[in-house]
Amino acid sequence: MTRHFLLASTLAALLAAPAATAAQPPASKTDPKPAGSVPEDKVKMDAETKAAVEKALKYLAKEQAADGSWGNTAITGFTLMAFMANGHAPNQGDYGKVVASGVRFLLAQCRDDGYIVGSRGGNMYCHGMAALALTQVYGMTGDEDVKKVTKKAIDLIIKTQNNEGGWRYDPSPTGADISVTIMQVMALRGAKDAGLQVPDKTMADSIKYIGKCRDRVTGGYKYQPYGGAAGYARTAAGVCVLQLCGEYEAEEIKKAVEYLEKTADDRGHYWYGHYYAAHAMNQVGGELWEKYYKRMRDKLLASNYQKDNGSWYDTSREAGYGPVYQTSIAVLILSVPTHYLPIYQK
Repeated sequence: MTRHFLLASTLAALLAAPAATAAQPPASKTDPKPAGSVPEDKVKMDAETKAAVEKALKYLAKEQAADGSWGNTAITGFTLMAFMANGHAPNQGDYGKVVASGVRFLLAQCRDDGYIVGSRGGNMYCHGMAALALTQVYGMTGDEDVKKVTKKAIDLIIKTQNNEGGWRYDPSPTGADISVTIMQVMALRGAKDAGLQVPDKTMADSIKYIGKCRDRVTGGYKYQPYGGAAGYARTAAGVCVLQLCGEYEAEEIKKAVEYLEKTADDRGHYWYGHYYAAHAMNQVGGELWEKYYKRMRDKLLASNYQKDNGSWYDTSREAGYGPVYQTSIAVLILSVPTHYLPIYQK
């Protein structure tokens, strides 16, 4: 799968230069979908949606800590991607300095072995999300310093894949589950798209593991291959990553999308689930995507859901992660039509 990226100057220049206008979306990628199989994306962000997103970005900028972070490396990664999804690269766009500071934080959290958790600690969730964010920074800038850290992070993911093809919480090739695995596969996909070396076997084995987590009865995806029920969030994640890895026409994708349609109101891991579902349905395209986006837009823009300060926050199962996490994902969902992030381009 070939994707094309905007190239800019070195990180030193990016982090020192004055803010410029918002970055333009990278050129569309060439992917393996058959000609005519991708319905035209008619979904656009209207003025009300853009205003809600801008209000949210102002909130997120105010919540950034002095060291450039928004909590741990995972939440910082999500938040950086929310800004980048709206054209704000390091020192490009109104929030260019905010993004540059966040990038500096992630780079500083990389340990000698490539594990991006820093002194605050974390797990492979944190590492995978941080690595994905850096692949997008590198893809949008071509910066060598970002490349160096990103390569170390990706090499750690490759080395810690277990014999089933998956990953678990710790950076060691022991257990595996679909949630942690998909975080790593997203980072690997982003790295490969940006031109970094990722063994084909690593990708193939990870796809096989995800396939083992499929529930043959419902078409959804389970937490692990042996036992447990399918769930909306896990299925959305599975569909998203399989499509990004080129599995567009597989019969299991069609059944999984049907499962998502039937369970769209599932509140389990709501924000995490819809982060993946938004991109999965966008890849599906057509009426299903239009219906999904309208439903989520209407929910997120409903009266009193977005707070006066620009945040989204509810008492769902993920309430403990805080409003920055929920707000970042809300922005990512609403911003899918921009296609700024390289990994989510069609």
